[in-house]
Amino acid sequence: MTDGRVAVIGGGIGGLAAALSLRAAGFDVRVYEQAGALSEVGAGIQIAPNASRILHRLGLAPALDRRGVRPVAVHQRRWDDGRTLQRAPLGAELEAAYGAPYYHFHRADLLAALAGALPAGTVQTAQRLIGLDDRGDGVTLRFADGGAAEAEIAIGADGIHSEVRKLLFGPEAPRFTGCIAYRGLVPVERLRHLDLELASNNWMGPGRHFVHYFVAGATLVNFVAVIEQDSWTRESWTDPGEVADALAAFEGWHPQVRAIIGAVDQTFKWALFDRVALPQWSAGRVTLLGDAAHAMLPFMAQGAGQSIEDGAALAACLVQEGPGPAALRRYETLRRPRATRLQDLSRANKTRFHLPDGPEQQARDAAMANTGDRQIAAMAWLYAHDPSAIEPI
Repeated sequence: MTDGRVAVIGGGIGGLAAALSLRAAGFDVRVYEQAGALSEVGAGIQIAPNASRILHRLGLAPALDRRGVRPVAVHQRRWDDGRTLQRAPLGAELEAAYGAPYYHFHRADLLAALAGALPAGTVQTAQRLIGLDDRGDGVTLRFADGGAAEAEIAIGADGIHSEVRKLLFGPEAPRFTGCIAYRGLVPVERLRHLDLELASNNWMGPGRHFVHYFVAGATLVNFVAVIEQDSWTRESWTDPGEVADALAAFEGWHPQVRAIIGAVDQTFKWALFDRVALPQWSAGRVTLLGDAAHAMLPFMAQGAGQSIEDGAALAACLVQEGPGPAALRRYETLRRPRATRLQDLSRANKTRFHLPDGPEQQARDAAMANTGDRQIAAMAWLYAHDPSAIEPI
């Protein structure tokens, strides 16, 4: 272990994955989580080879395979008749190309796998950060309970509502993106009659789209039904949703879409927010990671993947340059362009997925059929990337 301690603020997927990458690099890490217990809000999550490769290197493959689902394909379809717009492999062929699998998880299962790989005592819960003092040679963290902690480096992995981001750069409200999502989990037994393929399905239609895939060892079907809405006035980002409202929003859609929605017991309605790209992530000995740095819409399925990449890149920079401001500047220089690109692509997919029927939609469909933007070779820029392979200084 190095003499210096690295403090990670936030015990979500990005924070725990960063802690694992940092420990593997030889650093003494503590994770400070404000909640009383580790938990994940939400349901399904997709982890592509660019992130699963990192987790496998960290020794998590057996834990991931216990509850993770390996889909065979991603299937993009038309909203009304179910016609295939594009179908691309995600199974053995993709794994052979990029050396790691594509997974679907229930978020709680992925979080449990990450937490289970950390030694006892690494994660300290009920630690709500209220202050950071960068002394130049180290950082003091101050918590709401009156406690404090010392570290050489502090990492804000505390999500889109990041307190670390606010302390570094001042308050700034996340942006409502004009989308809300109905989310639900359906026991697979209720959908046997649909003979669903073990694949990710994205149904695209005017002003909305519908995604579904298997999670939790293929015992549940996760769905996300995204619709456009002008505003969100609730204080909470999530409310209990009415199944009848979700069905009404997808009136006239393919019977399979409506059957999945209609089979759920309970749905939640989420407002989708993102952030403007920051001009910088770091100040002195403190930096940001994951949604705290680059919150993005889920329309590239890369939010968690990019946070996992962040942790691997940060660990590599700290190894090469030592735990100080220079390493954080290098980490930011390496990571910011890629994360910003994915923020932009995710935002663009809102428009692309929701085109009204007409000439633009027909051009999109033709491009999907002809060029296959999700085909194996087309995804090399994303899936082949190794964030820990940085050039020596």
